[in-house]
Order: sequence, then structure tokens, then C-alpha cells
Amino acid sequence: MRLILVLGLVFAAMPAAPQARPQVQQQAELNVSEPLFVVMAAAMAGGFEPELDSPTNHKLRKALSDHFKSQKLESINALRRFVRDHRASNPTMEFSQYVVYGLLVDGPPDFKYRLDPSALPPEVDKLEGLTPLLIQFYREAKLDELWAQLQPTFEASLAPYQSPVARALLEVNAYLRNQTSGFLGRRFQVLIDLLGPPNQVQTRSFLDDYYVVITPGAELPVDEIRHMYLHFVLDTLPLKFSKIVDDKRGLIDYAQGSPILEEQYKIDFHLLTTESLIKAVESRMDKKPAEVDQALREGYVVTPALAEALIAYEEQETAMRLYFPEMIQGIDLRKEAKRLDHIDFLTERPARRVRSVTREVKPAAPTGAEKTLDDAEKAYAARELPRARETYLQVLKETQEKPIHAKAYYGLARIAVLEKDPELGDRLFRKVLELEPDAYTKSWSLLYLGRLADSQQRHDEAVEHYKAALAVAGVPDSVRKAAEQGINEAFIKK
Repeated sequence: MRLILVLGLVFAAMPAAPQARPQVQQQAELNVSEPLFVVMAAAMAGGFEPELDSPTNHKLRKALSDHFKSQKLESINALRRFVRDHRASNPTMEFSQYVVYGLLVDGPPDFKYRLDPSALPPEVDKLEGLTPLLIQFYREAKLDELWAQLQPTFEASLAPYQSPVARALLEVNAYLRNQTSGFLGRRFQVLIDLLGPPNQVQTRSFLDDYYVVITPGAELPVDEIRHMYLHFVLDTLPLKFSKIVDDKRGLIDYAQGSPILEEQYKIDFHLLTTESLIKAVESRMDKKPAEVDQALREGYVVTPALAEALIAYEEQETAMRLYFPEMIQGIDLRKEAKRLDHIDFLTERPARRVRSVTREVKPAAPTGAEKTLDDAEKAYAARELPRARETYLQVLKETQEKPIHAKAYYGLARIAVLEKDPELGDRLFRKVLELEPDAYTKSWSLLYLGRLADSQQRHDEAVEHYKAALAVAGVPDSVRKAAEQGINEAFIKK
């Protein structure tokens, strides 16, 4: 077979595969995925090849690229058109959509979805029409034979991760005093992808399945894997003890002043509590108390209180899953008010650093109404609300473009929420939906409407808004997670 000749030199330099896929513990394993391989092979054949010449890539990536370019298959021409028509704003987002698709389809020959269509995330909807191309490409390119050849190489590439990942997860279980016999059918998997751009770490959760998808990188992303595993272990606690957590909800007001904190944490106290707890645990495990102040300045305002509570937790023997409510109940709101009254928030989000050289491409500076809108957003981020309101209103005078009007009304609606005028906020968010909002503005407006309805005990209405947010094509992952949690909480409150 010609493929063997094309890739022969590559295989010769590769280590033999391990006899079994390495499990770091039961229900948490390093793994490979044939469906993900097929999806990424199809994307590569269609022309998705960012950083193909990077020395960080696995040698297999370039070899497969050359192989697919030499093929004269009808499916490849169709894939090229598909990839061209589904470009994202940057390679990471484009890679993300293919990763999500690869995680949610079963293997050959049908590549059916593993979830009910109503539960599929927007990334999958955006790639509608890919499955028939996958089926055709799988057959024409003989990917069953190709995967049989390459699977040992994929599994061998997991070897460097086995010890450090196993150690990191074991340390988490030891610190949280978890049993390592599984989590009631929930799964945590680290998957290796050799065909995507280098230095990528994609984290996703679908129902009870948590995934970390990694590509070859200059460094092993053990910290990112550990962070997602902490989510796997801790995500359910604020929901399980929601009544106790809600008693401390007033702390979320202090997070509103952070210009870099994602919006989901500013409106969902459960998410904010979970992330704050994870950052507190990481600071204690790493013995780096400065990480607490870093988290606080990013806007995770519950981190200092939880980091202090962990000192007492470490001195007793109860597991975190049982001790958690005691930690939350022990938070002194008066003490935290004094601590949080004047926070020196960071103005730029810390970037994940990798040992690779990339060229920074700066976007063109905004002009006209877009410039005014940008100024309004900066004023809003700085919580200069009167100036922000005036500038958003100026945007409405400078242009008649509905998408820009939608963003201006979205800004005015958020100001109303901050100023504790939910009725005005509700009207303004509904005004956004009457215009032509982009996916980000539309989905966030629907999410806010859901939260406002929830705050008024209108849970059925809230669920409808959350579902509408999830149905928006191109909904951000942060909105998706917050909406899904909102649906779950609304049903619990009924």
C-alpha cells in the first residue's frame, strides 16, 4: 500500500506502542480516539493546517498532510469546500469546533451523535453537513486501514504523560480525600491528538464526561489537566449544597468590578464559587500563597476566604465532598466585605505561556461608531457607569446598523442590572433581541434574561431563555455552561 511507503520513515523513528492504554486511575484515563482522529484527518485533508511547519508538531502530522495532498478523491474536494466555508476567526476556535465534533460522534461507519440532538452544543450545529463527508472520506481514503497502522503511534505518544498526569491526579485525590474507585459512572479522559496545531489544550464537559484534548507541545500541560480534573471532582458540590452557597451570594457584587473576569462568573455565583475553590486548592497544593492574590485580582473574589478555610480543612480528616458545606458556612461576610472593599483588579488577562515563537497580528483599530462602542466598553469595564451610559447612547446616534445598536443596548442593559434596576434591564435585553445581534450578544442577552427571570422565581420562563441561549449558533462555551447549569438549577428549585 502506498501509504506505508510514504510514512515508512516516520514510523521507523517512533517507539513501539504500549501494550494497553495507560489508566491513571479508574474512571480517569489517558486515551486515544478513532472518531477524533477521523474528524481531524478530514479537517486536515480539507486544508485546516495551521502551524504545519512548527518543529513542535509530531512528525506524523506533516507526513499525513503530504499523503492527503497526493490523493485524488472526490471527498477531499468536498472537504476543502467545507473547511473553507467554516473558517473561524482564529485557528484555536477553528480547532475547537472540530474537537467538539470529534468528541460527540461515535465511530465508523455511521458517525452518529452520542447525545440526543437537543443536547448538542452549538459547535456541532455549525458543522452541520460534515457527517456525510466523514462517511465518504472514511471509505475512500481507507481510514480503517490507516487507523490500524497509526493507532500504535498515537498510543505510544501518551507515554510521556503517564507518570506526571498520574502523579498530579493522585495528589488531587489525596488532598481532597477522594476514593479512587470511580465517580458513579462519570468519566475523565485525556485524549492525544497528533493532527491539530501544536500547543493546544482543549477542555470540554458533556453531561458526566469530562475531556482534555492535547496536541504535541513544548511542555506537558499537566497544570491544565489537573485544573480540569479539579472541575471533574468539585463541579457538583455548589449545586449539591446550593442553599448554603446561596446564603453567601452577596459576594458576587464585588466581582462586578473586574474588567477581565468572564461574564459567566459575574452572574452565576455557583460558577464563581467553584472556580474560586479550585484556585484556592491549587494555591495550597502548590504552596504558592501568591496565587490567591492573583486569583482575587482577576475577580475570583471568594478565593481568599476559601484558601483560609482550607487551612482548617487540612488539619482534620473529613473528605472535601463532606466538608465543603462547613467551609462555605464559615465564610464571614463582614470580614470579606472589609477585605474586598478595595481590590486592585488586573486590567489584562494572564495569558497561557508556551515555549514557542509566534507572530502577533494586531487587529485593525476600530473607527467611527465601532470606536465609540469600544470606548463605551472600556468605560463599562472600569465601572465608570455614567460615562459608559452616555457613550452607549452616543453609539445609537452615530450609526443605523442594527448589530451595533444591539451591542449598545446590551451595554445599557448590563448597566441597568448593575444599578439594580431589573425591570429596565429586562426591557433592554429584549430590545437587543429585536435587532440583529451577533451570536455573543444574543446568547448573553438570553442568559441574562434567564437569570433575571430566575431572580423573580419565574423558573419556567428562565428555562425557556436558557434553552434559547443554547440554540444560538456559535454560542460561546461560557454561555453554554452557564445556561446548562441554569436549566439544572431551575428544575431543582421547582
